[in-house]
Amino acid sequence: MQMPVKKQPAPAVSPSQTLSTFLAAIRYEDLPQAVVARTEDLFLDWLASALAGKGARPVSAIDAFAAAMGPKDGSAENLLTRKRTSPLFAALVNGAASHFVEQDDLHNSSVLHPGTVVFPAVLAAAQDVGATGKELIAASVAGYECGVRVGEFLGRSHYKIFHTTGTAGKLAAAAGVAHVLKLDADKMQHCLGSAGTMAAGLWEFLRDAADSKQLHTSKAAADGLMAAYIARDGFTGARDIFEGKQGMAAGMSSDADVRWLTDGLGTRWATAETSFKFHASCRHTHPAADALQTLMRQHLLKADDIVKVTAHVHQGAIDVLGPVTDPQTVHQSKFSMGFVLAMIATLGRASLADFTEKSIKNNELRKFHDRVSMVLDKDIDAAYPRRWIGRVTVQTVDGRSLECRVETPKGDPGNTLSRAELEDKAQRLVAYSGAATAAEMNEVIARIWNLHDEASVRDFLAR
Repeated sequence: MQMPVKKQPAPAVSPSQTLSTFLAAIRYEDLPQAVVARTEDLFLDWLASALAGKGARPVSAIDAFAAAMGPKDGSAENLLTRKRTSPLFAALVNGAASHFVEQDDLHNSSVLHPGTVVFPAVLAAAQDVGATGKELIAASVAGYECGVRVGEFLGRSHYKIFHTTGTAGKLAAAAGVAHVLKLDADKMQHCLGSAGTMAAGLWEFLRDAADSKQLHTSKAAADGLMAAYIARDGFTGARDIFEGKQGMAAGMSSDADVRWLTDGLGTRWATAETSFKFHASCRHTHPAADALQTLMRQHLLKADDIVKVTAHVHQGAIDVLGPVTDPQTVHQSKFSMGFVLAMIATLGRASLADFTEKSIKNNELRKFHDRVSMVLDKDIDAAYPRRWIGRVTVQTVDGRSLECRVETPKGDPGNTLSRAELEDKAQRLVAYSGAATAAEMNEVIARIWNLHDEASVRDFLAR
């Protein structure tokens, strides 16, 4: 008598595989209109941020490297030089440029700047293969959805040491380019494996004002692009790069949670959750800046009326801003809670044009900087990173103790920038660096608002 064959259970589908399958299957036609519109908003915000980085010393160094090491022509656009180069070097330069002035977007719960890594890589690949606007949008959404979930998966312990935009951002860029190249789910998974093993970016640079932040985004965009192109040609990567015993969670986090990798796939669109930057400083300063701005307006205060400001913050703010106790460079001043709040108090704003070599030596700003302190607020910390709440308490010269709390900072989805505000911001960004004229930017803006109808995404500024 023949014994019945015991049916073997089907192998379990890993979170890495589930995420890869979803990313490969994203189609423009299936995206909610709100997600499409937000992607166009984010693309304009990114492109203007990239142009604002023109002429910055760290960006110029990377651009010089690209000029020396890269080709003299190619299929992709270097936005700063308006010349064409290879997709790899376009991603490298544009990725560095868009993270310099601290005006690029941020997703709250992942603590990730998605635009500065996704768009340089996706645009370069899209120009290389002759993609349409719809294809660029869908690929960018794939990048955002991947990067956000990887950042959430890696958790708060990861962000304490690692710049998530340099680590999770590499996966975001890889997923976006893989989508441009129309990789199937299997090759998408290999692509993410290669990107994950290259992921890097450490916060130590903040202590001595090093230029590493631009290197993080530059390499994330370029390496993500590389991971996708080699996966297209059969290069394999670790299949379980996230949850494997020697994967990213094991080496880079103590509180990783694989559930975030597949959270709400197809129903929760993280792209639409992304915030725009209003102030030209580290996003961790924004909630307190909004709260101080509101309090001073409500009570008709001037800087000289204030003896002391206490910013009640989440732990992430202390981890990132805490090392900058005496800002000596423009970039460091953007990571100083005291300096940013000094600008809010004395100027009423913390705009891009206000952060200068002259301002960091300004005695009035320096004196107010010394009146500011940060303290950990348990309630605010418990809400972070899903919500970035601002709270300040102020002691005045006439003995009053005042307080203001802001639940939704300017730029968050619940308090977002309108298209008119985004256009104004874009024009101010390009005027800052002189990378384009107002008329040229008007043409770019009009084109981006109709990105979904573009037959080709070649040459936004190149001639």
